[in-house]
Amino acid sequence: MSQPARLGLFYAALFIGTGASSPYMPVWFEGRGLNGAQIGLILSAPMLARAVTAPAIAVWADSFRLRRTPLILMCLASAAAYGLMAAPFGFAWWFAVWFVASTIFSTCAPLTDVIVFNRSRTDGFNYGWPRGIGSVGFIVANVAVGALLVRHSPELVIVWIVACALLAAWAARALLPPDPVLEGGSASRLSERLAGVSELLKDKDFLLAVGSVGLIQSAHAFYYSFSTLSWKAQGIPESLTGVLWGVAVAVEVAFMWFMEPWRRALGPRNLLMLGGAAALVRWGVLAFSPPLWMVFPLQALHTFTYAATFLASLQIVERLSKPANASAAQTINSALSGGLLMGAATIGSGWLFDAFGAQGYLAMAAMSAVGLAGALRLYGVRRLDP
Repeated sequence: MSQPARLGLFYAALFIGTGASSPYMPVWFEGRGLNGAQIGLILSAPMLARAVTAPAIAVWADSFRLRRTPLILMCLASAAAYGLMAAPFGFAWWFAVWFVASTIFSTCAPLTDVIVFNRSRTDGFNYGWPRGIGSVGFIVANVAVGALLVRHSPELVIVWIVACALLAAWAARALLPPDPVLEGGSASRLSERLAGVSELLKDKDFLLAVGSVGLIQSAHAFYYSFSTLSWKAQGIPESLTGVLWGVAVAVEVAFMWFMEPWRRALGPRNLLMLGGAAALVRWGVLAFSPPLWMVFPLQALHTFTYAATFLASLQIVERLSKPANASAAQTINSALSGGLLMGAATIGSGWLFDAFGAQGYLAMAAMSAVGLAGALRLYGVRRLDP
Protein backbone atom coordinates (compact mmCIF):
# COMPACT_ATOMS: atom_id res chain seq x y z
CA MET A 1 0.00 0.00 0.00
CA SER A 2 1.33 3.45 -0.89
CA GLN A 3 2.38 5.90 1.80
CA PRO A 4 -0.38 8.46 1.01
CA ALA A 5 -3.01 5.71 1.25
CA ARG A 6 -1.70 4.49 4.61
CA LEU A 7 -1.65 8.02 5.99
CA GLY A 8 -5.11 8.66 4.59
CA LEU A 9 -6.53 5.55 6.26
CA PHE A 10 -5.17 6.73 9.59
CA TYR A 11 -6.87 10.10 9.12
CA ALA A 12 -10.06 8.18 8.30
CA ALA A 13 -9.74 6.19 11.53
CA LEU A 14 -9.60 9.48 13.43
CA PHE A 15 -12.37 11.23 11.53
CA ILE A 16 -15.01 8.51 11.58
CA GLY A 17 -15.02 9.20 15.31
CA THR A 18 -15.24 12.98 15.08
CA GLY A 19 -17.73 12.62 12.23
CA ALA A 20 -20.13 11.14 14.78
CA SER A 21 -19.23 13.22 17.84
CA SER A 22 -19.24 16.66 16.19
CA PRO A 23 -22.85 16.71 14.95
CA TYR A 24 -24.44 14.17 17.28
CA MET A 25 -22.99 14.59 20.78
CA PRO A 26 -25.28 17.63 21.24
CA VAL A 27 -28.18 15.29 20.47
CA TRP A 28 -26.86 12.81 23.07
CA PHE A 29 -26.53 15.57 25.68
CA GLU A 30 -30.00 16.90 24.89
CA GLY A 31 -31.37 13.37 25.31
CA ARG A 32 -29.85 13.36 28.80
CA GLY A 33 -31.89 16.48 29.66
CA LEU A 34 -29.29 19.23 29.21
CA ASN A 35 -30.20 22.65 27.77
CA GLY A 36 -28.31 24.64 25.14
CA ALA A 37 -26.22 26.61 27.64
CA GLN A 38 -25.13 23.44 29.46
CA ILE A 39 -24.27 21.73 26.18
CA GLY A 40 -22.27 24.76 25.13
CA LEU A 41 -20.31 24.74 28.41
CA ILE A 42 -19.44 21.04 28.13
CA LEU A 43 -18.37 21.29 24.50
CA SER A 44 -16.43 24.52 24.98
CA ALA A 45 -14.40 23.70 28.12
CA PRO A 46 -11.77 21.51 26.40
CA MET A 47 -11.62 24.00 23.54
CA LEU A 48 -10.92 26.91 25.89
CA ALA A 49 -8.23 24.93 27.68
CA ARG A 50 -6.47 23.90 24.45
CA ALA A 51 -4.48 27.13 24.49
CA VAL A 52 -2.61 25.46 27.37
CA THR A 53 -3.28 21.74 26.92
CA ALA A 54 -2.39 21.48 23.22
CA PRO A 55 1.13 22.99 23.48
CA ALA A 56 1.69 20.95 26.66
CA ILE A 57 0.71 17.73 24.88
CA ALA A 58 2.92 18.70 21.93
CA VAL A 59 5.91 19.20 24.25
CA TRP A 60 5.15 15.79 25.85
CA ALA A 61 4.72 14.13 22.43
CA ASP A 62 8.10 15.38 21.24
CA SER A 63 9.76 13.64 24.20
CA PHE A 64 9.35 10.32 22.37
CA ARG A 65 11.75 9.09 19.70
CA LEU A 66 9.01 8.33 17.16
CA ARG A 67 6.12 10.66 16.28
CA ARG A 68 3.57 7.82 16.17
CA THR A 69 4.17 6.55 19.74
CA PRO A 70 2.25 9.30 21.57
CA LEU A 71 -0.59 8.97 19.06
CA ILE A 72 -1.05 5.29 19.98
CA LEU A 73 -1.18 6.14 23.68
CA MET A 74 -3.52 9.10 23.17
CA CYS A 75 -6.06 7.09 21.17
CA LEU A 76 -6.16 4.36 23.82
CA ALA A 77 -6.65 6.93 26.58
CA SER A 78 -9.42 8.61 24.56
CA ALA A 79 -11.29 5.33 24.15
CA ALA A 80 -11.26 4.75 27.90
CA ALA A 81 -12.47 8.28 28.63
CA TYR A 82 -15.24 8.20 26.01
CA GLY A 83 -16.47 4.93 27.52
CA LEU A 84 -16.88 6.61 30.90
CA MET A 85 -19.37 9.05 29.35
CA ALA A 86 -22.01 6.31 29.53
CA ALA A 87 -22.14 6.52 33.34
CA PRO A 88 -25.35 8.38 34.38
CA PHE A 89 -23.75 10.69 36.96
CA GLY A 90 -25.06 13.99 35.64
CA PHE A 91 -23.74 17.30 34.34
CA ALA A 92 -20.56 17.57 36.45
CA TRP A 93 -19.47 14.03 35.53
CA TRP A 94 -20.10 14.50 31.82
CA PHE A 95 -18.32 17.86 31.94
CA ALA A 96 -15.18 16.36 33.50
CA VAL A 97 -15.03 13.18 31.42
CA TRP A 98 -15.74 14.96 28.13
CA PHE A 99 -12.99 17.45 28.99
CA VAL A 100 -10.42 14.65 29.27
CA ALA A 101 -11.60 12.67 26.24
CA SER A 102 -11.95 15.64 23.89
CA THR A 103 -8.69 17.25 25.03
CA ILE A 104 -6.69 14.14 24.20
CA PHE A 105 -8.41 13.08 20.99
CA SER A 106 -8.59 16.56 19.43
CA THR A 107 -4.80 16.89 19.65
CA CYS A 108 -4.24 13.76 17.56
CA ALA A 109 -5.07 15.50 14.27
CA PRO A 110 -2.51 18.37 14.45
CA LEU A 111 0.20 15.93 15.55
CA THR A 112 -0.70 13.78 12.55
CA ASP A 113 -0.57 16.86 10.31
CA VAL A 114 3.10 17.32 11.21
CA ILE A 115 3.88 13.76 10.06
CA VAL A 116 1.86 13.98 6.85
CA PHE A 117 2.93 17.50 5.87
CA ASN A 118 6.60 16.55 6.27
CA ARG A 119 6.08 13.34 4.29
CA SER A 120 4.22 15.15 1.50
CA ARG A 121 7.17 17.48 1.06
CA THR A 122 9.92 14.87 1.22
CA ASP A 123 8.10 12.13 -0.74
CA GLY A 124 6.52 14.49 -3.27
CA PHE A 125 2.78 13.81 -2.92
CA ASN A 126 -0.17 16.15 -2.46
CA TYR A 127 -0.98 16.56 1.24
CA GLY A 128 -4.64 16.88 0.27
CA TRP A 129 -4.87 13.23 -0.84
CA PRO A 130 -4.45 11.57 2.57
CA ARG A 131 -6.30 14.37 4.34
CA GLY A 132 -9.14 13.98 1.85
CA ILE A 133 -9.36 10.25 2.58
CA GLY A 134 -9.82 11.18 6.22
CA SER A 135 -12.60 13.56 5.28
CA VAL A 136 -14.36 10.74 3.41
CA GLY A 137 -14.37 8.86 6.71
CA PHE A 138 -15.96 11.92 8.31
CA ILE A 139 -18.72 11.90 5.67
CA VAL A 140 -19.38 8.19 6.18
CA ALA A 141 -19.83 8.77 9.90
CA ASN A 142 -22.09 11.82 9.32
CA VAL A 143 -24.47 9.93 7.07
CA ALA A 144 -24.33 6.52 8.78
CA VAL A 145 -24.87 7.73 12.33
CA GLY A 146 -27.57 10.18 11.20
CA ALA A 147 -29.45 7.33 9.54
CA LEU A 148 -28.99 5.03 12.55
CA LEU A 149 -30.30 7.65 14.98
CA VAL A 150 -33.63 7.67 13.14
CA ARG A 151 -34.26 4.15 14.49
CA HIS A 152 -31.94 3.85 17.50
CA SER A 153 -31.17 5.59 20.79
CA PRO A 154 -28.56 8.41 20.94
CA GLU A 155 -26.53 6.01 23.16
CA LEU A 156 -25.29 4.64 19.84
CA VAL A 157 -23.08 7.73 19.51
CA ILE A 158 -20.98 6.76 22.55
CA VAL A 159 -20.54 3.18 21.34
CA TRP A 160 -19.46 4.46 17.92
CA ILE A 161 -16.81 6.91 19.13
CA VAL A 162 -15.29 4.44 21.64
CA ALA A 163 -14.91 1.84 18.88
CA CYS A 164 -13.38 4.44 16.56
CA ALA A 165 -10.83 5.57 19.16
CA LEU A 166 -9.71 1.95 19.59
CA LEU A 167 -9.50 1.57 15.81
CA ALA A 168 -7.36 4.73 15.61
CA ALA A 169 -4.95 3.35 18.23
CA TRP A 170 -4.44 0.20 16.14
CA ALA A 171 -4.12 2.24 12.95
CA ALA A 172 -1.45 4.50 14.48
CA ARG A 173 0.75 1.47 15.08
CA ALA A 174 -0.05 -0.33 11.83
CA LEU A 175 -0.22 2.54 9.32
CA LEU A 176 1.92 5.48 10.47
CA PRO A 177 5.60 5.48 9.43
CA PRO A 178 8.28 5.26 12.13
CA ASP A 179 9.35 8.87 11.58
CA PRO A 180 11.68 10.23 14.28
CA VAL A 181 10.92 13.44 16.13
CA LEU A 182 14.55 14.54 15.65
CA GLU A 183 17.04 13.67 12.94
CA GLY A 184 19.04 10.64 14.04
CA GLY A 185 16.22 9.33 16.21
CA SER A 186 17.36 10.87 19.51
CA ALA A 187 14.94 12.38 22.03
CA SER A 188 15.00 16.14 22.56
CA ARG A 189 15.58 17.81 25.92
CA LEU A 190 12.69 19.50 27.72
CA SER A 191 14.53 22.83 27.76
CA GLU A 192 14.86 22.75 23.96
CA ARG A 193 11.16 21.98 23.49
CA LEU A 194 10.09 24.77 25.84
CA ALA A 195 12.44 27.25 24.12
CA GLY A 196 10.79 26.46 20.79
CA VAL A 197 7.34 27.23 22.20
CA SER A 198 8.59 30.46 23.78
CA GLU A 199 10.05 31.60 20.45
CA LEU A 200 6.71 31.15 18.73
CA LEU A 201 4.79 33.04 21.40
CA LYS A 202 7.10 36.04 20.98
CA ASP A 203 6.68 36.11 17.18
CA LYS A 204 4.12 38.84 16.34
CA ASP A 205 3.70 37.66 12.75
CA PHE A 206 3.00 34.11 13.90
CA LEU A 207 0.46 35.29 16.46
CA LEU A 208 -1.27 37.51 13.88
CA ALA A 209 -1.51 34.58 11.47
CA VAL A 210 -2.87 32.02 13.93
CA GLY A 211 -5.21 34.62 15.43
CA SER A 212 -6.71 35.47 12.05
CA VAL A 213 -7.08 31.82 11.10
CA GLY A 214 -8.53 31.09 14.52
CA LEU A 215 -11.26 33.68 14.18
CA ILE A 216 -12.37 32.43 10.76
CA GLN A 217 -12.26 28.78 11.80
CA SER A 218 -13.90 29.42 15.17
CA ALA A 219 -16.82 31.06 13.42
CA HIS A 220 -17.88 27.46 12.69
CA ALA A 221 -18.73 27.07 16.39
CA PHE A 222 -22.46 27.70 16.07
CA TYR A 223 -22.61 25.37 13.06
CA TYR A 224 -20.68 22.56 14.76
CA SER A 225 -22.65 22.72 18.01
CA PHE A 226 -26.16 23.76 17.03
CA SER A 227 -26.76 23.27 13.30
CA THR A 228 -28.36 19.87 14.00
CA LEU A 229 -30.72 21.32 16.60
CA SER A 230 -31.35 24.46 14.53
CA TRP A 231 -32.31 22.46 11.43
CA LYS A 232 -34.42 20.14 13.56
CA ALA A 233 -36.37 23.15 14.90
CA GLN A 234 -36.76 24.31 11.30
CA GLY A 235 -38.35 20.96 10.38
CA ILE A 236 -35.38 19.36 8.62
CA PRO A 237 -35.19 15.67 9.72
CA GLU A 238 -32.07 14.25 11.39
CA SER A 239 -31.54 11.86 8.48
CA LEU A 240 -31.01 14.89 6.20
CA THR A 241 -28.72 16.52 8.77
CA GLY A 242 -26.16 13.81 8.07
CA VAL A 243 -26.53 14.40 4.35
CA LEU A 244 -26.05 18.16 4.76
CA TRP A 245 -22.90 17.65 6.81
CA GLY A 246 -21.76 15.09 4.25
CA VAL A 247 -22.22 17.58 1.38
CA ALA A 248 -20.01 20.08 3.22
CA VAL A 249 -17.22 17.57 3.66
CA ALA A 250 -17.62 16.13 0.14
CA VAL A 251 -16.80 19.48 -1.45
CA GLU A 252 -13.92 19.79 0.99
CA VAL A 253 -12.55 16.46 -0.27
CA ALA A 254 -12.94 17.51 -3.91
CA PHE A 255 -11.04 20.71 -3.16
CA MET A 256 -8.17 18.86 -1.49
CA TRP A 257 -7.91 16.18 -4.16
CA PHE A 258 -8.40 18.09 -7.40
CA MET A 259 -7.61 21.78 -6.81
CA GLU A 260 -3.94 21.46 -5.86
CA PRO A 261 -2.48 23.33 -8.89
CA TRP A 262 -4.99 26.18 -8.48
CA ARG A 263 -4.37 26.30 -4.73
CA ARG A 264 -0.60 26.51 -5.19
CA ALA A 265 -0.98 29.25 -7.78
CA LEU A 266 -3.28 31.25 -5.53
CA GLY A 267 -1.01 31.11 -2.48
CA PRO A 268 -1.85 30.73 1.22
CA ARG A 269 -2.67 34.37 1.95
CA ASN A 270 -5.15 34.61 -0.91
CA LEU A 271 -6.69 31.29 0.18
CA LEU A 272 -7.17 32.66 3.67
CA MET A 273 -8.87 35.79 2.34
CA LEU A 274 -11.19 33.64 0.23
CA GLY A 275 -12.09 31.53 3.26
CA GLY A 276 -12.96 34.59 5.33
CA ALA A 277 -15.12 36.11 2.61
CA ALA A 278 -17.02 32.83 2.11
CA ALA A 279 -17.62 32.63 5.87
CA LEU A 280 -19.30 36.04 5.85
CA VAL A 281 -21.74 34.84 3.20
CA ARG A 282 -22.37 31.39 4.67
CA TRP A 283 -23.12 32.40 8.25
CA GLY A 284 -24.93 35.58 7.28
CA VAL A 285 -27.46 33.69 5.15
CA LEU A 286 -27.90 30.71 7.52
CA ALA A 287 -28.91 33.17 10.24
CA PHE A 288 -32.24 33.65 8.45
CA SER A 289 -33.16 29.92 8.27
CA PRO A 290 -33.17 29.65 4.47
CA PRO A 291 -35.19 26.89 2.79
CA LEU A 292 -33.62 23.46 2.34
CA TRP A 293 -32.81 23.98 -1.34
CA MET A 294 -30.65 26.98 -0.38
CA VAL A 295 -28.91 25.22 2.50
CA PHE A 296 -27.21 22.76 0.14
CA PRO A 297 -25.19 25.40 -1.81
CA LEU A 298 -24.39 27.16 1.47
CA GLN A 299 -22.96 23.88 2.73
CA ALA A 300 -20.80 23.74 -0.39
CA LEU A 301 -19.09 26.93 0.84
CA HIS A 302 -17.45 24.70 3.46
CA THR A 303 -14.75 24.07 0.86
CA PHE A 304 -13.64 27.68 1.44
CA THR A 305 -14.73 28.45 5.02
CA TYR A 306 -12.97 25.35 6.33
CA ALA A 307 -10.78 23.61 3.73
CA ALA A 308 -9.18 26.66 2.11
CA THR A 309 -8.65 28.29 5.50
CA PHE A 310 -7.19 25.11 6.97
CA LEU A 311 -4.76 24.45 4.11
CA ALA A 312 -3.69 28.10 4.08
CA SER A 313 -2.98 27.91 7.82
CA LEU A 314 -0.78 24.81 7.45
CA GLN A 315 1.36 26.53 4.83
CA ILE A 316 1.52 29.84 6.69
CA VAL A 317 2.43 28.18 9.99
CA GLU A 318 5.11 26.05 8.35
CA ARG A 319 6.72 29.15 6.81
CA LEU A 320 6.68 30.99 10.14
CA SER A 321 8.10 28.10 12.20
CA LYS A 322 11.20 25.90 12.25
CA PRO A 323 11.56 22.10 12.16
CA ALA A 324 12.47 22.13 15.87
CA ASN A 325 9.16 23.71 16.89
CA ALA A 326 6.90 22.47 14.07
CA SER A 327 4.77 20.31 16.40
CA ALA A 328 4.26 23.18 18.81
CA ALA A 329 3.45 25.59 15.95
CA GLN A 330 0.76 23.35 14.47
CA THR A 331 -0.77 22.54 17.86
CA ILE A 332 -0.86 26.24 18.83
CA ASN A 333 -2.55 26.95 15.50
CA SER A 334 -5.04 24.17 16.21
CA ALA A 335 -5.43 25.30 19.82
CA LEU A 336 -6.72 28.67 18.70
CA SER A 337 -8.76 27.48 15.71
CA GLY A 338 -10.37 24.58 17.55
CA GLY A 339 -9.53 25.66 21.07
CA LEU A 340 -9.50 28.98 22.88
CA LEU A 341 -11.41 30.99 20.27
CA MET A 342 -13.61 28.04 19.31
CA GLY A 343 -14.39 27.41 22.98
CA ALA A 344 -15.39 31.02 23.63
CA ALA A 345 -17.54 30.99 20.51
CA THR A 346 -19.14 27.69 21.55
CA ILE A 347 -20.07 29.04 24.99
CA GLY A 348 -21.57 32.08 23.31
CA SER A 349 -23.33 29.85 20.80
CA GLY A 350 -25.17 28.02 23.58
CA TRP A 351 -26.57 31.26 24.94
CA LEU A 352 -27.27 32.61 21.46
CA PHE A 353 -29.15 29.47 20.45
CA ASP A 354 -31.32 29.56 23.57
CA ALA A 355 -32.11 33.26 23.05
CA PHE A 356 -32.19 33.73 19.28
CA GLY A 357 -32.20 30.35 17.56
CA ALA A 358 -30.60 30.37 14.11
CA GLN A 359 -29.91 34.11 14.25
CA GLY A 360 -26.94 33.26 16.45
CA TYR A 361 -25.10 32.72 13.15
CA LEU A 362 -24.87 36.53 12.84
CA ALA A 363 -22.26 36.57 15.62
CA MET A 364 -20.24 34.05 13.61
CA ALA A 365 -20.38 36.35 10.59
CA ALA A 366 -18.98 39.15 12.75
CA MET A 367 -16.09 36.93 13.91
CA SER A 368 -15.31 36.10 10.29
CA ALA A 369 -15.13 39.79 9.44
CA VAL A 370 -12.53 40.41 12.16
CA GLY A 371 -10.49 37.40 11.00
CA LEU A 372 -10.67 38.67 7.44
CA ALA A 373 -9.26 42.04 8.54
CA GLY A 374 -6.35 40.26 10.24
CA ALA A 375 -5.72 38.13 7.14
CA LEU A 376 -5.42 41.30 5.11
CA ARG A 377 -2.53 42.47 7.32
CA LEU A 378 -0.56 39.31 6.49
CA TYR A 379 0.21 40.78 3.07
CA GLY A 380 2.79 42.92 4.85
CA VAL A 381 4.67 39.93 6.30
CA ARG A 382 7.72 39.39 4.08
CA ARG A 383 8.42 35.85 5.33
CA LEU A 384 5.20 34.81 3.60
CA ASP A 385 6.17 36.26 0.23
CA PRO A 386 6.55 33.64 -2.54
